Amino acid sequence: MREGARERARELRNLHRKQDRRRRWALRGSIVGGIAVVVVAVTLIILSFVTPTTRGPLNMLSDGIKIGQGFKAVPTTAIPPNAKPIPSQTNPAAVLDIKIYVDYLCPNCGTFERNNSDQLRAWIKSGAATVEIHPIAILTTKSEGTQYSLRAANAAACVAEFSPNAFFDFNDALFVDQPKEGSPGLTDAQLVARAGKAGVGDLGQVATCIKDRRFRSWVEAATTRALNGPIPNSNVKSITVTPTVIVNGNQFTYTTGFDPNEFAQFVQQIAGNSFTQNATASPSPIPTPTPTN
Repeated sequence: MREGARERARELRNLHRKQDRRRRWALRGSIVGGIAVVVVAVTLIILSFVTPTTRGPLNMLSDGIKIGQGFKAVPTTAIPPNAKPIPSQTNPAAVLDIKIYVDYLCPNCGTFERNNSDQLRAWIKSGAATVEIHPIAILTTKSEGTQYSLRAANAAACVAEFSPNAFFDFNDALFVDQPKEGSPGLTDAQLVARAGKAGVGDLGQVATCIKDRRFRSWVEAATTRALNGPIPNSNVKSITVTPTVIVNGNQFTYTTGFDPNEFAQFVQQIAGNSFTQNATASPSPIPTPTPTN
C-alpha cells in the first residue's frame, strides 16, 4: 500500500512538473509573440509615414524654373532630397523679376494665365522681364481621386528636367481647356500629348517620367515649403492662395478679373523708371549642369 502510494505521488509530481514547464513555455511564447506583433505594428506605422525622397528636377534649384529672353530656361542643378531651395540669381536692374506660384487645377490660375500670358510672353521676348514659374499641388484631393494637381505639377517638373526651353509653352498648354476643379483632370496620356504639342523634346523620356511620377516626392516637398514659407527674396511670408504673383519681391494683389491692364500698372508701379518693355538685358546664365540622380 505504502509503496503504491509513493509511486502514485511520484507520478503526480512528474505530471505537475510537466504541466509547469508547459505553462512557462506557453507564457514565454505569448510574450515573444506579443513583442513580435508590436514590432511589426510599429514598423508598419513608421513605414506608412516614410515617403521615398528623390532629388528635384534639373533647372528647378529654387523650386521653380526661371524663363529668360528667347524663352530659354536658366540652367541649374537639381535640388538634393530634403534640401532647401536656392534662390535664383538676381536679375540686372533693368530686368523685372516675376515669380508665379501655380496649381494647374486652380481656376484662378487659369484665368490669370489666359488674361496675362500674352504680355508676359512679350516681356520675356523683349528681355524686359524673367518669369519664374513654381508648380505646386494644393488641390491634389480635388480631382475625384486621380490626384491631377500633383500629376500635372510632376509633368511640369519632367519637362523642366528633359526639355526646359519648352517649359513656358507647356505651362501655357496646361491652361488650355483647363480641367475644372472637382473633375478627374487630364490623364497621363493626355499630359504627354500636350507636351508633344508644346514642342517638348525627349518626349519618350518625358512620357516615362510622367507615367512613373518620378518627381512626386519633390512636388509634395516643394508644396510644403511654399505653404510654410518664407518665400525667399520677397515680402511674402508663405503661399496662401494660387496664383501668387510676386514682382521684384512684392505680391500682386489682384481682382477676380485678372485684368492685364491692372497687372501692367502694378508692374510699372513696382519697377518705376527702371522698367522698360523694350529692355534687352537678360540674366547671365550659369553653366549647364551635369544631370545627377
